[in-house]
Amino acid sequence: MAGGFFKRLVSGLTKTRDNIVAGMDSIFRGFSKIDEDFYEELEEVLIMGDLGVRATMNILEDLRKKVKEQHIKEPADCRQLLIDSIKEQMDVGEAEYEFENRTSVVLVIGVNGVGKTTTIGKLAGKMRAEGKKVVLAAADTFRAAAGEQLKEWANRANAELIGGQEGSDPASVVYDAVAAAKARHADILLCDTAGRLHNKKNLMEELKKINRILEREYPEAYRETLVVLDATTGQNALAQAKEFSEVADITGIILTKMDGTAKGGIAVAIQAELGIPVKYIGVGETIDDLQKFDSNEFVNALFTSEEKEEE
Repeated sequence: MAGGFFKRLVSGLTKTRDNIVAGMDSIFRGFSKIDEDFYEELEEVLIMGDLGVRATMNILEDLRKKVKEQHIKEPADCRQLLIDSIKEQMDVGEAEYEFENRTSVVLVIGVNGVGKTTTIGKLAGKMRAEGKKVVLAAADTFRAAAGEQLKEWANRANAELIGGQEGSDPASVVYDAVAAAKARHADILLCDTAGRLHNKKNLMEELKKINRILEREYPEAYRETLVVLDATTGQNALAQAKEFSEVADITGIILTKMDGTAKGGIAVAIQAELGIPVKYIGVGETIDDLQKFDSNEFVNALFTSEEKEEE
């Protein structure tokens, strides 16, 4: 990961750091011994940072075990152990980026307002920068602005756009896009799909239809289904991820707006609760602000204080 991105990640996680890490550090400083109160305070800070109940319990259980095994007496000596435990919680094995190396179809789903279309545009730009041929399918035909927005991104990324008419049938857009992807020997077909969760039955039917077309027309393509979530919504993002995983076979998560949230712990919660890897995170507006997620980098950035100017 580029050094520049690590810097952006460090500054993008400022609100989360002020929320979680500052809280933890004051506990490490404020307690003279490791007792039940110490663990209770830590638990509260982690849950408030949206690490989720399951991840928090696992992290603290792990911490208690290490403290016992290593006969640790000083609260301050727990800091690194806690960081290591958080890293362990986030590790869901090798996050897969198989689709980047094969002819693939990537379905991107997510409710309106999470930055889904922009994220697809950024992904297209990244793939193009790597010299890949990209076809975009504007299959979110429900939202008037989505097609327009995608067109702009397609032009910017120099990618081919199929569809984009409001109200047309999403499955037929995907059908046309598959034909275009095959004709142009595209490496990646990126599909923007509708993000309506409030009517799960419709969404389910729509995704089933799209999947049937892909199975029939493009069986050789590797399949990836990514859900875009807005990190600023914290536990609500986790709830959305759960709901989407009921209607689709989710292979990964993209978390946007990490730079705007005090709830960055949600990245930990999603991995721990759902076992679905966070594959990309966005920490800003530009194309370079969407990067592959690396749990190690993430936790290090979270616990790295920004170079204090006054020092």
